[in-house]
Amino acid sequence: MDSRDEQPDMTATTGRALDRRAELSEFLRSRRARLKPEDVGLSGFGRHRRVPGLRREELAQLAGVSVAYYTRLEQGNGRNVSAEVLDAIARALRLTDAEHAHLTHLAKPKALKKKQVARQQQVRPALRQLLQTMESVPAYVVGRRAEILAWNRMAAALFGDWGEVPAAERNWARLVFLRPEYRELFVDWEQKAIDIVCALRMDAGCHPDDPKLSALVGELSVKSEEFRRLWATHDVKEKSHGVKHLHHPLVGDLALHFESFRLTDGSEQSLVTYHAEPGSPTAESLRLLASWGTDATRAVPSA
Repeated sequence: MDSRDEQPDMTATTGRALDRRAELSEFLRSRRARLKPEDVGLSGFGRHRRVPGLRREELAQLAGVSVAYYTRLEQGNGRNVSAEVLDAIARALRLTDAEHAHLTHLAKPKALKKKQVARQQQVRPALRQLLQTMESVPAYVVGRRAEILAWNRMAAALFGDWGEVPAAERNWARLVFLRPEYRELFVDWEQKAIDIVCALRMDAGCHPDDPKLSALVGELSVKSEEFRRLWATHDVKEKSHGVKHLHHPLVGDLALHFESFRLTDGSEQSLVTYHAEPGSPTAESLRLLASWGTDATRAVPSA
């Protein structure tokens, strides 16, 4: 029997929705704790402070709201909070654009559309066709919850044949945290893990009532100490481009530029592509992978 069949079904125990009020409270506390008074031009009020970072009253002063009002918000009560107040708090906390958006989603969630949450994610046929025309460029489509929805031949040669992975496990979070071969593949595994957790946090802010996302977080929290540690930071960010360093079992070290293109059709999907500098050793390695085709996919064994 395949070892995957023996794993417990986490959905039954962790499929309930995330606690949005707790998420809001913990996010604000974590952002406040990372700031020091001197970071924002305030006096330290002596050397001995009982709490790390800014006090609530200091943050309220910076945001121009009452301490009682901010305290209610940090306790998870975002009801009737205005966009202007959230903007002021975001400025006081020096939030990034991604963090600001996350705060807004937590404090003023949009109405849940249950049918959209339950519906299986689908990739448009034309987009699948586009993937296959990109013969020399590893490319794939990723959806909500870090689910890998479609990919081309070069992506399979680079990352392993996801067609041999059960559909429920074609998920970047499960692959990176639960499959040892991906620790070997990503040279900076820790950064890849951080990026995935930050993306899941953003998703959780937009869809706190999604039971599938809650089940994924619960499963990974049980099975991976690294995931638990990173999830507890409440960090959020969006990364649309950069460089990934891989160590492929067939062609060795690769330095690949990636671009992530968010689709504007409401699907919450992104097209991700990888390419090498022209004339570089990595470009030659990609050509070798392309020539090997399906033989290259066997170089990254399935767990």
